[in-house]
Amino acid sequence: MGKRAIFWFRRDLRLADNPALLAAIDEADEVLPLFILDDEVSERAGSHRRSYLAASLHALNESLNGNLIVKSGSPVEVITDLMKRYKAESVHSAFPFAPYGEARDQELKSAGIEVQQLGSGYAVAPGRVRKDDGTNYRVYTPFYRAWLAHGWRAPVSAPKKAQWVSPQKGDQQLPGWHISEGVSIQEAGEKAALNRFKAFLKKAADDYGDARNIPGIEGTSRLSPHLRWGEIHPRTILAALGQSKGHEVYRKEIAWREFYADVLHHNPHTSRDYYDAKYKKMRYDKPGKQFEAWCEGKTGYPFVDAAMRQLVKEGWMHNRTRMVVASFLVKDLHIEWQYGANFFMKYLIDNDVASNSHGWQWTAGCGTDASPYYRVFNPIEQGKRFDPDGVYIKKFIPELSHLSGDDVHEPWESDQGYLKNYPKRIVDHAAERLESLARLEEIKAAKPLKP
Repeated sequence: MGKRAIFWFRRDLRLADNPALLAAIDEADEVLPLFILDDEVSERAGSHRRSYLAASLHALNESLNGNLIVKSGSPVEVITDLMKRYKAESVHSAFPFAPYGEARDQELKSAGIEVQQLGSGYAVAPGRVRKDDGTNYRVYTPFYRAWLAHGWRAPVSAPKKAQWVSPQKGDQQLPGWHISEGVSIQEAGEKAALNRFKAFLKKAADDYGDARNIPGIEGTSRLSPHLRWGEIHPRTILAALGQSKGHEVYRKEIAWREFYADVLHHNPHTSRDYYDAKYKKMRYDKPGKQFEAWCEGKTGYPFVDAAMRQLVKEGWMHNRTRMVVASFLVKDLHIEWQYGANFFMKYLIDNDVASNSHGWQWTAGCGTDASPYYRVFNPIEQGKRFDPDGVYIKKFIPELSHLSGDDVHEPWESDQGYLKNYPKRIVDHAAERLESLARLEEIKAAKPLKP
């Protein structure tokens, strides 16, 4: 038996463009590929996320010729046990760059386990892009320019030759989580990610600048779950993008993901707390029946309800409607953004703590580079503009399938609007918009909190 190393897969469930994996293979004669199931994370995640992860792990196991070790428990206990039983001399992984993952790293360090780390799930690691004075960026556009100027390495190939250690009995606890009936989530795994990306480049990338806002068509890449689990690396995507308008807009979306990771890196408290502390002082309503209606897609506002039903059915939601439903929760129902972020976190198969928390804070007006609080999305006008024929609405709300034109966006204006028991509006948007602006004035008048 030669030298053995453990490679700890975390948010990088792929073989291609995985420098940390190559480092483990270079150092050792044999590698133990490992994934640790964290019970705490599994309990927080809903069945959508769990089933996506299970499918991704099965795909990874296949690409490792059936040699993926999967264990439940704390990283310290699992890694200590495996090092002893398999006589592994070193542990390798990528940097996690999220508060929870970094806390796990610290636990290993405290237990005397050194993890050799290389690379991350980002083209440019959080903390690398800085202003001339060494401080971090708080606004996206200058960050984007500096990020482009910083640049990134070219992607590296999957390992050509690797000797995987075969798992001992009981060490391959691949989860058997399956999705609930009536739920349909996209295919997981590295192969699925690469196929989806190729299809996007061929069919939708050139029109992405405009098409990405229309939820009724396949105008987005839907690569976010694959990026979240590291089934594809952003470098692989960036290397294939050209200079057309659609490709440029897509490059900027990749940069938004990296910007939010950078913001969270410098402000770890913002995963759950306000970036702009003064919004803590705002008057919010406690979540009750109206919050339940929002969760169930029964607010009476078709564009909002279609989006919420898409989330529960697919574990994913179109980016345009993510902003609309977030605005509705915070500005129309006056409920704090964390309740919405937590609901998203339960269902989204692409749940990424940095993008989710900061996307919500952008809409709530309390984040970095935020949409000003007084910008309130009109759920009716947003629907008319981005789903004019109601294709998206009708797909998820059969109760409105008989309506056409503006009636599908305003069923209360039609004699037939409630024929199939679509719910009545739970609030009057125009009135609640004024109420949210009045609450903003209250905190403006109050003495501001120090950041």
